[in-house]
Amino acid sequence: MRGPVLLCQEKDRVLLKQSSKLGKNDVVLGISAHENEVNVLPADVFPARGNIRKIAAVIGILQLKIGKYLVIANRVEEAGRLNGHNVYKVAEHNLISIDKKQRSDADESQYLQLVDRHLDSATLYFSYGYDLTNSVQRNESIEGVSWKTADTRFFWNHYATESLRKATEVDDRVSDFIIPMIYGYAKVVDTTFNSTPVSVGLITRRSIYRAGTRYFRRGIDEDGNVGNFNETEQVLCVQKPMKDGYHLFSFLQTRGSVPVYWAELNNLKYKPQLLLSEKSSLDATRKHFDEQIRLYNENYLVNLVNQKGHELPVKEAYEQVVNALEEPKLHYVYFDFHHECRNMQWHKVKLLLNQLESMGLSNKDFFHKTMDANGNTIQIISKQQSVVRTNCMDCLDRTNVVQSVLAHWVLQEEFKSVGLTDDTNLWESDKNLLFEFQNFWADNADAVSVAYSGTGALKTDFTRTGKRTYVGALMDGINSLSRYYQNNLSDGPRQDAYDLFLGNFKPYANVVHSPFPDRRPMIIQAIPTVVYAAITVMMATIVFPKDHFTSPKNLAFFFGSIGVMIACANFVLKKGVQYVNWPKLVDLGFLIAEHTHNKEKEFKGVSYVPDPNFIRPNSLKRD
Repeated sequence: MRGPVLLCQEKDRVLLKQSSKLGKNDVVLGISAHENEVNVLPADVFPARGNIRKIAAVIGILQLKIGKYLVIANRVEEAGRLNGHNVYKVAEHNLISIDKKQRSDADESQYLQLVDRHLDSATLYFSYGYDLTNSVQRNESIEGVSWKTADTRFFWNHYATESLRKATEVDDRVSDFIIPMIYGYAKVVDTTFNSTPVSVGLITRRSIYRAGTRYFRRGIDEDGNVGNFNETEQVLCVQKPMKDGYHLFSFLQTRGSVPVYWAELNNLKYKPQLLLSEKSSLDATRKHFDEQIRLYNENYLVNLVNQKGHELPVKEAYEQVVNALEEPKLHYVYFDFHHECRNMQWHKVKLLLNQLESMGLSNKDFFHKTMDANGNTIQIISKQQSVVRTNCMDCLDRTNVVQSVLAHWVLQEEFKSVGLTDDTNLWESDKNLLFEFQNFWADNADAVSVAYSGTGALKTDFTRTGKRTYVGALMDGINSLSRYYQNNLSDGPRQDAYDLFLGNFKPYANVVHSPFPDRRPMIIQAIPTVVYAAITVMMATIVFPKDHFTSPKNLAFFFGSIGVMIACANFVLKKGVQYVNWPKLVDLGFLIAEHTHNKEKEFKGVSYVPDPNFIRPNSLKRD
């Protein structure tokens, strides 16, 4: 039985055991820095007292450039209860060097900082007795709870548990220490509706494939994985009308980047450069939708990108590839979000429901089963046979608004199916339930947005209150500026942290050259220093003028400094791509012919491989 773990650190190894009372049959796990690092040991090896502490869970083991580190969840917070099992959020983590005598160097320290940064911002959830990587419907066909049946797409610590998983081939008791975790959002709240106890909640699972930050993981890869793919599940548990059991409902939706080869090149401009590939994405898109159909059956593809201006080429590319697939289980629908909801008329999002219904989508399409008081299935009443896959450009703000409206629509039918409401009474008339619903959907929007863009979501005033407000619009402006700063100037290390934790980059296998030194041309590196010096001189002439501020010498220094700053600003904007904070560990594998034809010097020191297949759409003017 999995649960909290006792940990004891020795000189060159760490001992772990389940936190139950020490007995002859208890499993003690020894983790050493040697080649065969994970072994099951006799129970009496674990000391009865000494340097022992209780931890919530083992996240995994990471090998960096020099050493190996045990990654643990020190402290957790309860996020609700699902199917009789508590759900926890990792609130505090720690990295423990397995060998206390281990040396370190500058690169190792930077790798450790990246892992720490990732775990500090990651919203990781798990349950000891319930598999959060799988939906309620998928779990129905799985016996027991084991990492072996976890959905790898959402098993966030899959790479980190690699050595533990290998050790189960020798002794399966190691499985007790492997807890699949999801990165995303989970919240289940207990309340009442029409005097009936109900639990309602939301779970979002972020895919480990093509995972990363907003501008460094766009579009699709050759294996059919798309950027920012998330599966969101709304769950509802109702006690009525069963005296000794429950009704359990589940409704799934997905979101993910437009599944074609496209990207946006950061260059310090507010609108990055949009890139589309001349290479056909048809094979990759087919792989993506083959998997989506296998997993979810019918797919309703809701596309929310603008049909004018910057986003138009992405819309057209999506429509062309879906038409080329000629797949009857793909139902494409375009909804011009910004046009239909202009002037803050966001209630018009519900017009999309009419379009989807006319195409065959039903709000009765959800998973529904009855359970006894012990959580055992009595009867499966219905299974979900389709999924709505929603996207905008980032699959964040517009997407979350539409998903919450769909979930709202389905929840009415779920309550209706158990007799708690009818067509003349809407569930949102219960203000307490509406408050919980709106808040966990808004919190979910923030969680998904922070993971991808670095800031909270936009448009959450509508999600949280049902109304679009001017204050909400102002906050959106602030968040947009914050996104601009982060996406251009701080997302490189954040992307590196993703790639390091997920095993896309293995430091121990890349020890020839350090990836961290700045290899840009010296003039590029020197410009910020020149700007700082000019600002210092300008401020000195104001605060500490010689004689008086308007003296010829002071004015010469003052206006000279301004001239230097203007010249430097022009240089930075012209060479903007060189001042973006790019990832250093994994090549991005894209970018454009426009910047690769006789312009290789512009990219010297920038960590990616320009792909000549990527071009700017003809509909966009060249700079």
